[in-house]
Amino acid sequence: MTHFISRIATIEIPVSNLETSIDFYTTVLGVFTDFKDQNTALLSFHQKGIPTIYLVKTEEFNPLSFINNQSKIEHSIIDFYTPLLKDFYKFLEKKNIEVGPLNINEEGIGGFGFKDPDGNLLSACNIEHLGQ
Repeated sequence: MTHFISRIATIEIPVSNLETSIDFYTTVLGVFTDFKDQNTALLSFHQKGIPTIYLVKTEEFNPLSFINNQSKIEHSIIDFYTPLLKDFYKFLEKKNIEVGPLNINEEGIGGFGFKDPDGNLLSACNIEHLGQ
């Protein structure tokens, strides 16, 4: 069987204020602005195989997140990886960015949620999956 898809190319995120969002994502995530026009911006980690982030200005705004029917926990659709989970958490707190509880298990594996300026729920984890 032929597999046509080999990776995620781009993650598209709705935003209400493009400049504010570019500042947030470049400052918080350390991404670079590869392209920008009046309504969109393409951000990149400048690493091969890592998806780009495409910010799209919209007036029909619905923040990104969903509720798990079983646990009733609000989930993000994007988990960013960091081996320095506790340090990243403290960094966000110092920047007065809304963060959820820091959840770390006995093995030191965990994550937490945080919100961008539009209320899009994002999360960070220190879990590496096969192939990453």
